[in-house]
This record gives sequence, structure tokens and C-alpha cells, in this order.
Amino acid sequence: MRRSCVEFEEFARAEWPALRRTAFWLSGDWHTAEDLAQATLMKVYARWWTLRRPARAAAFARTTLTRTWIDWQRKRSTGEVPAEYVADRPVDDSDVPLRHALLAALAALPAVQRAVVVLRYWEDLPVEEVARLVGRKTATVRSDAARGLAALRETLAEKGAVTW
Repeated sequence: MRRSCVEFEEFARAEWPALRRTAFWLSGDWHTAEDLAQATLMKVYARWWTLRRPARAAAFARTTLTRTWIDWQRKRSTGEVPAEYVADRPVDDSDVPLRHALLAALAALPAVQRAVVVLRYWEDLPVEEVARLVGRKTATVRSDAARGLAALRETLAEKGAVTW
């Protein structure tokens, strides 16, 4: 096996959990998250020889993941929403209603706004990095984040999941 293939396999193993987790928060479904993470890794592999450094490849992977998901949302022809959330590991039963409500609230956000909220608050990325990933100006990202959080608060309050 060539050295670059071995390096890519090591990179893919190391990045898979983070890519899958981010993809889940974007899509709200573990199966879609796996498909999205796999599609991302295929695109990274296609450009692997130009990326050279793992840090550069990780940044490219995160950008690719975000933009691929946004493209999937734009091209989606059906209005399918996952019927229920199935965790890949046991969760505390007291968290389940809140998780359902949060996933439903996230699903109601527009694609780019949802990507901004997930990257900014779940992945804890700075505004400048989120702007680069979604291809928007920093002021627009701040606005999307504020509107997204306001919509989440409103939706969760309406469902009685959280009181502010």
C-alpha cells in the first residue's frame, strides 16, 4: 500500500467521530450523518495529494462536510423528516424529550442557519471560521446565529421543553 493511502486511512480513522457527530447535528439522523461523513471523506481523498498536512486536511474536511450538507438540503426533493431519533449509545432517559425537541427545532431552521448554529455552538468554532466554512461574511454569520438561537428558543418554549 502506498504511503499516501496509509496516511489517508489514519486521517480518516482519526477524523471519523468528529465528522459523524457534526453531520448528525446538521442532519438530525445518524444514518444520514454516516452518509454525509462518507461523502466528505471521498471528497477529501480525491484531493488528498494536494492537502499534504493533516491540519489542512481537517479544515478542508470540515468545510466539505458543511457545504455538502447545505447542497444536499438545496437538492432535496422530498420533505422527509426522520420519524424518530435513535441514539447509537444509551442515553439518560430524562434527556430524551429535550433531545427530541432540540432535533425538531434544529430541523425547522433553514439549512445555512442550522449549519451556522451547529458549527458555532456545538462545534464551538469562532465566527470567522464558521463564515469561511459556509461561505458568508462574518456579519451575516452573527446575524444567522442570533436568528437561529432566537428561533430555537421560541420553538423549545412553545413545546414546553425549556423555560428561559
